[in-house]
Amino acid sequence: MSRLSTTRATVRRLSIAIAVTASAVLLTASPAAAHVEVESGKAQALAENVEVSFDAESESSTAGITEIRVVLPEGIAPADVAYGEGPKGWKFTANGDGYTVKGPAVKAGVNAEYSVVVKQLPDAKELAFKTLQTYSDGRTDRWIELDESGEQPAPVLKLTAAAAGAKAASPTPSETASQSVSPSAEEPEPSSSPVAEAETKDDGGLSAGAWIGIGAVVVVAAGGAFYLVRRRGATSV
Repeated sequence: MSRLSTTRATVRRLSIAIAVTASAVLLTASPAAAHVEVESGKAQALAENVEVSFDAESESSTAGITEIRVVLPEGIAPADVAYGEGPKGWKFTANGDGYTVKGPAVKAGVNAEYSVVVKQLPDAKELAFKTLQTYSDGRTDRWIELDESGEQPAPVLKLTAAAAGAKAASPTPSETASQSVSPSAEEPEPSSSPVAEAETKDDGGLSAGAWIGIGAVVVVAAGGAFYLVRRRGATSV
């Protein structure tokens, strides 16, 4: 085999190595399949005093979940939600557009399970609860996408049709005020909302460290290929 053929074969092998390595980095950097699940034994439109349970899955083996921030769907006012059960020491706080439950970190790798009681579910087919899940190391998982096939989908509760004769209860005195600060489905959330700030971030599903690692692999491999080509070219002269 001539030196030129050998050089070309070496370049081809390096190109394949670059592709394989980059693919491996992409696969290992992909988000985990964890998510937040929501369920209720009374998931029916216009049902009253409904217990809704959430299961926030842990994605970390080194840090425990310490806080869960939820933006309520349209039709449920923060004042109409009461705390049910949750991790030991956790407390419930109503916000302008939803609520927060937080407390001592649960054990690393363990899911955070809690429930709330809703005064009345709205007349809808499904309810999306955008959720921010924070760990003891400061990391936050953003389960806020309304597309169920997305990488970080918001938990969605499917509702059956309202019972015959069911009617919407009168709104609580604070509901009108809460709706004035809670965004509708069409309006953007205020920039001060943690969920709104999370939605403005677009990392393409990969962390900055992952992209840096991919770039470094490509640069090093390309440099090696260039060096070999020049060296063999000089030898053949």
